[in-house]
Amino acid sequence: MSASKMIDVTLSRIVLRDGADRQYIFLSELDGTRGFPIVIGNNEAGETQRVVHDTKPERPLTHQLAFEAIEALDGHIEAVEIVDLKHNTFYAQLRLRGPKDAPITIDARPSDAIALALRAKCKIRVAE
Repeated sequence: MSASKMIDVTLSRIVLRDGADRQYIFLSELDGTRGFPIVIGNNEAGETQRVVHDTKPERPLTHQLAFEAIEALDGHIEAVEIVDLKHNTFYAQLRLRGPKDAPITIDARPSDAIALALRAKCKIRVAE
C-alpha cells in the first residue's frame, strides 16, 4: 500500500433493511461531490444508528466498551482512515494517541472504525 492523499468524508446516510444480513452506510466527501457505500453487518449498523440518534442502551455494548476502554487507558481516537480496497473489501485503521501522546495505529474493519469514529467525534478519511 503506497502513501495516498487522504480525503475527509462524513457519514451521509445509513440504510437499514429489516430481515437483511447486510446493511449500508454511505460516506460523502466533505469538500466535493463523491461518495460511496460500504456494506456492514447488523451489529455495526445498530451501533452507528444509536450514535447518530444519541440512543443509549441500558448496558454498554461492544463499541461503547472499546471506546471507553481506550479513554480509560489515557488514549483517544484521533482519526479513522479507510486505507485500501482489495477484492471488494475495504480496509481501515484507527489512528490513536496513547499515554504520553504516543501514536498508535490499529487495523480495523471500516464498519467498526466508523462506529468508533462517530462515538469519538473524530475525522473520517478515505485514501484517494
